[in-house]
Amino acid sequence: MFDSTIAGSLPKPAWLAETDKLWPRWRATGDDLQQAKLDATLLCIKAQEDAGLTVIGDGEMSRQHFVHGFLEQVEGIDFEHKVEMGIRADRYKAMVPQVVGPLALRGRVHEAEARLLRAHTTRRTKFTLPGPMTIVDTVADRHYGDRIALAMAFAELLNQEALALQADGIDVIQFDEPAFNVYMDDAARWGVQALERAAQGLTCTTAVHICYGYGIQANIDWKKTLGEQWRQYEQVFPALAASRIDQVSLECIHSHVPPELMALLKGKDVMVGVIDVASDVVETPEEVAETIGRALQFVPKQRLIACTNCGLAPMRRDIAAAKLAALGAGANLARQRYGA
Repeated sequence: MFDSTIAGSLPKPAWLAETDKLWPRWRATGDDLQQAKLDATLLCIKAQEDAGLTVIGDGEMSRQHFVHGFLEQVEGIDFEHKVEMGIRADRYKAMVPQVVGPLALRGRVHEAEARLLRAHTTRRTKFTLPGPMTIVDTVADRHYGDRIALAMAFAELLNQEALALQADGIDVIQFDEPAFNVYMDDAARWGVQALERAAQGLTCTTAVHICYGYGIQANIDWKKTLGEQWRQYEQVFPALAASRIDQVSLECIHSHVPPELMALLKGKDVMVGVIDVASDVVETPEEVAETIGRALQFVPKQRLIACTNCGLAPMRRDIAAAKLAALGAGANLARQRYGA
């Protein structure tokens, strides 16, 4: 009861990449970089286990960015001639690669880190992939000319890698779709359909993470414009409740999301965000347990999973470690308090 897990990313060590950045530059190249990525993944696994988390991820140590880490192994993507583009409805600008031809995988994308993860923990494992709609919103399309067609093309590639990750022994495969909170109509109309295509044929647990973004200033500023109630989830949760996806990850602590919206996910496991990724203030185990208790008004206890609001990648490493410890201890406290 009350599994605990991270949404996906953790801060990279300073010897691996630049710190406090969403798109950090690597410190090494070639074989040295590949070994450094795996070394960092091992440290990440140990940190989660030490914190008492029950579902362990790779921390996305091998990816410069949660979307671009997948795209680097896709034919038809031009990384040499990036262009500046508005991300998430122009919330912030980023240099993005261009889609210049038909999409195809060059081979496995995350085999090394997934197999390392599976080999070095006896706990259940989770691996994250970007969702098709969010990828579409993070590239410049110069070939397909249609967002739905492009999303479905990406969904097919994601499905290939997801099936391979399942064969690697991964227990939970999560697709990250922050774009669902920006393009709500499209998310309900075709985004969930593309998500299901990405998860087609999977027999392991499937999940989708929908958040209001990393704790970077552009996202913090955007949240201030959303008013006293953030109701974006209200438009897509019914479509997800009717989907084949098993779990939904959402923001909770220190957000303005009406908690009753969680009731729209009846029949799904709910990863409730109990750790704020937009603040350096470390939650106490008591605060984590209290957030879980409030969520239990709307989510059955056997379906509630304690999670972070979003990834911790841009955060200071020591603060992230303290927040992981609070997450593990708070989930354990909630088991004692609400488990009967």
